[in-house]
Amino acid sequence: MSDILSGLLLGIVEGLTEFLPVSSTGHLIIVGDLLDFNDERGKLFEVVIQLGAILAVCWEYRQRLTSTLGQLHRDPQAQRFVLNLLLAFLPAALLGFLFIKQIKLYLFNPLSVALALVVGGVFILWTERRALPSHIDTVDELKPLDAFKVGCAQMLALVPGVSRAGATIIGGLWFGLSRKAATEFSFFLAIPVMFAATAYDLYKHGAALQFSDWPLFATGFLCAFFSAFVAVRGLLRYVSNHDFTLFAWYRIGFGALILLTAQLGWVDWSSG
Repeated sequence: MSDILSGLLLGIVEGLTEFLPVSSTGHLIIVGDLLDFNDERGKLFEVVIQLGAILAVCWEYRQRLTSTLGQLHRDPQAQRFVLNLLLAFLPAALLGFLFIKQIKLYLFNPLSVALALVVGGVFILWTERRALPSHIDTVDELKPLDAFKVGCAQMLALVPGVSRAGATIIGGLWFGLSRKAATEFSFFLAIPVMFAATAYDLYKHGAALQFSDWPLFATGFLCAFFSAFVAVRGLLRYVSNHDFTLFAWYRIGFGALILLTAQLGWVDWSSG
């Protein structure tokens, strides 16, 4: 497959999965392995398409973000909103800083991802069958302790295949957030998390950047931006009338397929 087609496919995969509870990192590991696009250049490409996805969220919530920044010095609600994001960001940031090298060494492979997809899918099914009560209907109703608890749930997402969106949304449901509040807070929390991860990965892999790669990177960036924009709006509409059972069964089916192809020898998946 040509580089441009690979960029197109990976950009769409990143954009569609980044904000859904299905693990974008897991999907990129699997698709990148199939395309043999997981070298230093491939890792830098992932940085670029992650940036495209996060900018789609910034654009979707541009009015809320600009309003918050403009009123931050005088509005207690804006100040609490930023404090909540900071408290939710810190647990995973600290854990990632300490252990990300070990996690990438041992868990960033298709079979680990597949297992995490299945386990996460089963947990989502179990959660949905419990009919958890909610007492927080909007993001503005979150208290700092609520945000911190969601941030602790996000730590699980350091394991590829768990899903950052899945951990924060399902964690939010367990901590009393409504589906809409949990989903929107997950979107907002993605902004500092993904900007920090993008900056770190760019620092680590920036040496692989070459001017000749700009058509590939531009293709992936644009595909990730527009597909993420569609995914964010679509998920908000979806959660207003549905639960996350569909995503759970998708995770279980996709993960099981990867494990089956490995067991039967149909695909020679990399081990790390």
